[in-house]
Amino acid sequence: MQTVRRSEELALALGEMRAAGTVALVPTMGALHAGHIALVAEAKRRADHVVATIFVNPMQFGAGEDFGRYPRRQAEDSELLEDNGCDLLWTPAVEDIYPADFATKVSVSGVSDRWEGEARPGHFDGVATVVAKLLMSVRPDVAVFGEKDFQQLAVIRRMAADLGLGVEIVGAPTVREPDGLALSSRNAYLSDDERRHAAALPNALNEAARAIGTGEPVSPVLEQAKQSLLEAGFSRVDYFALIDANTFEPLDGPAGEMRLIAAAVIGSTRLIDNIAV
Repeated sequence: MQTVRRSEELALALGEMRAAGTVALVPTMGALHAGHIALVAEAKRRADHVVATIFVNPMQFGAGEDFGRYPRRQAEDSELLEDNGCDLLWTPAVEDIYPADFATKVSVSGVSDRWEGEARPGHFDGVATVVAKLLMSVRPDVAVFGEKDFQQLAVIRRMAADLGLGVEIVGAPTVREPDGLALSSRNAYLSDDERRHAAALPNALNEAARAIGTGEPVSPVLEQAKQSLLEAGFSRVDYFALIDANTFEPLDGPAGEMRLIAAAVIGSTRLIDNIAV
């Protein structure tokens, strides 16, 4: 696996790669786990060459969030990517992505307005801006993202389509621990006790999906799910909602393609998850 750090090195490496086939991109912020490796595997199925990026994007972190302590372990991540067939790793510096005079922001309305958009103002602007830069720098045929960040995936799809970037955006299924907890780099923040109780989040989603599927009224089901998380040790539930999977508008009854989405805090860690209904 080749590793490059500067845009000039990236352009040279990509020129040789494109001449030999198609390219898939897997953008990451590092602290890689089996979920990321599943993205690499999906990318390998869809293209001749796989490019991964590791960049902890300051623009998508708000004031008081965990940018400073976000786990960084580039040596281990690089070895993991190489062992799993990644062809090129790009690890740009902040000043390479955002030069001193950088003055542009990509904002996607509609699908970004609710839920994470309300809980983390400016977050999706940071996501859309950095992903647009990564896509325009690499110009892949396909880019692969995880469905765990379901709203983020929708924002990226909308952005890529609206800007005519000519890349296929692929969503890969969430990878979970045996007890159902979605893999996330932020799981490393959990204490042993918090980790044991964190499985209440996927359990609540699955129970709510079962109840809705059997015809129980949506509003009481959602309220019970929130209460179950608080009783399990979560200190705050930012949202627990049934939504239209395309518009992200809340639903008060079954209709079309649906998704249950949730965000809740246990200890100092904010976890998000979602499942199809």
